[in-house]
Amino acid sequence: MSISLFDATVPNYLQVLTSTAGVLNKGKSYCEDNGIDLSAVVETRLIEDMNPFRFQVISVVHHSLGALKGLAAGEFAPPAGYGDPDYAGLQDLVSQAIPQVESFDAETVNGWAGKTQTFKLGGNELPFTAENYVLSFSLPNFYFHATTTYDVLRMKGVPLGKRDYIGALRMGV
Repeated sequence: MSISLFDATVPNYLQVLTSTAGVLNKGKSYCEDNGIDLSAVVETRLIEDMNPFRFQVISVVHHSLGALKGLAAGEFAPPAGYGDPDYAGLQDLVSQAIPQVESFDAETVNGWAGKTQTFKLGGNELPFTAENYVLSFSLPNFYFHATTTYDVLRMKGVPLGKRDYIGALRMGV
């Protein structure tokens, strides 16, 4: 069996974006019910040298929707221009990303296969093929930031489980 660039990106991004939206909703309800300040959650870090919760959620969007936009443009850079959204703003960011990711069709995404993709970090440029960029950079970052989002909320006591993180499975033969 072979999978396409589309198969490796859009369905995976949608599965975890949707589950992240659910995790954020559960987090909001739990925090409100238990008197936990959502603005403090947004600033929470797992450890002091890590970026805060806000950055983790922004990065989930950036390494999915932003990755697809980067593939279209042939270049990608660290997250910028997202501002400093509060918890509700982070929920909106994720919710708004879902239909935008859904709008990418297989023909378009698969047309990027073999294309050069450059990651720009400061004055450095790292060259990839579209496939290597997705498999060795975009997806690992995407899952890392989704997991860290989940972990911060678990640390705050939100009753989340693996099923919340994984979301809706794509089953069928």
